[in-house]
Amino acid sequence: MLKFLDIKFDPPYEKLLDTTDGIEFPKWLNGAGLNITEMCLDRWQTDEMKDQPAVIWEGENGAHWRWTYGELLEQVEFCAAGLRLSGIVKGDAVGIYLPMTQDIVTVLLAIGRVGAIAVPVFSGYGVDAVASRMNAVKAKAIFVCTGFERRGKRIDSFAIAIEAISNCPSIEKVFVRDTLGTNPDFPDERYIDWHTLLDLHCQQPQGEWKDQYYSEPTSAEDPLIILYTSGTTGKPKGIAHTHASFPIKAAQDMAFGTDVGRGTRISWYTDIGWMMGPWLIYGALINDATICIYDGAPDYPTPDRMWEFCAKHKVEVLGISPTLVRSLATHGDGLPKKHDLSSLRAFASTGEPWNPAPWWWLFEKSVTANSPIINYSGGTEISGGILMGNPLLPIKPCSFPAPCPGIFSTKTANLLPPDKLASLSSNSPGSVGTRILAGKGTYLDTYWRRFKDMWVHGDFAMRDKDCYWLSSVAQMIH
Repeated sequence: MLKFLDIKFDPPYEKLLDTTDGIEFPKWLNGAGLNITEMCLDRWQTDEMKDQPAVIWEGENGAHWRWTYGELLEQVEFCAAGLRLSGIVKGDAVGIYLPMTQDIVTVLLAIGRVGAIAVPVFSGYGVDAVASRMNAVKAKAIFVCTGFERRGKRIDSFAIAIEAISNCPSIEKVFVRDTLGTNPDFPDERYIDWHTLLDLHCQQPQGEWKDQYYSEPTSAEDPLIILYTSGTTGKPKGIAHTHASFPIKAAQDMAFGTDVGRGTRISWYTDIGWMMGPWLIYGALINDATICIYDGAPDYPTPDRMWEFCAKHKVEVLGISPTLVRSLATHGDGLPKKHDLSSLRAFASTGEPWNPAPWWWLFEKSVTANSPIINYSGGTEISGGILMGNPLLPIKPCSFPAPCPGIFSTKTANLLPPDKLASLSSNSPGSVGTRILAGKGTYLDTYWRRFKDMWVHGDFAMRDKDCYWLSSVAQMIH
């Protein structure tokens, strides 16, 4: 898989996998050097690739931006230089409390570029949720914005951010993106405007600007991002993923599950605080694809807003939730057909189970009949999918045709009698997040102590002769 994705290490790894401390605590790629931002950006700076679109962004009000791979690298270098000059160093935790702004890709990559650890949180969180997560990781800095629009109304996330930060003694810098053009007053000297941050490198002596333009040497096992679980299987847990874990797993699932490769335009309606936000960014850039981001309500000001966005930007793969499809279906079968969606060749879905009616509506009534719906299920803990379809496999409504590569073997799964509900588990060291912030004991209690040498996801599943079903749908069928 590493060869397929053409991941380069400097220096190369000495051993691929070491389970000396047990399957619960695998050590991957011993001795390998890897700053994943180089696999996302630097290797595409060729005459052939640097002018290809890397990011296409559009807001609810129709404003839009576009960056090529060359332009994105420049923005990331500016932002990374500003972070260094602001005192952010390798190992520092940096929060991201932003919607899917036009600069979200720059922010995420710049944090990794300097060897710091990104900690994205959901843009709709309140004061306590933001503060508790920043205090748990002892964040040294945080990115915030002045607010955002939803359904034409302005959401004052800046006021929430200010109050949360006042309860976070470790935060020394606050980087503010004035997304609403309000030019706000800042509470104290810790607050730095986004454009000031990007221009900090210009204050260096002439000839020394580019001394800040480099990726911090990091190892494959250095922490890159801390993601919080949804809490559906217990209290939300912070999971620390490395430069060689979350991004590469995302790229694998995107390539093998949704057929994303060079130049493919992929969009997923998501938030940076949900794992699918970073998944979209890392996975697409490692695969040399184009990220298409829509920041706004998907059915405002008209119910066909999402289809309009896809047609305008020639989206090829669209990640869409069953809840959104249920809503869109109420507006009639002709909604998608108002737009030229000839570029759209596949849908994908994760985060919640389907029921048959909206699945069939999407399959039969939207775009062209029989566009594959790639059902995808996994977990924040393992940085990606457990079960997933792909465009080559037959599908049944609401089901999963196969395991993701490296999770568990079909041969092992077939030992389970058909139509029997079972715990969704894995004996693969590739399927675990080994750095849970709550500590070793909580990690083992939560995931490993139910069955010997087996990681337990928390959901239940069932298989028939063709495919797999997750708990709620499986129980309904059962």
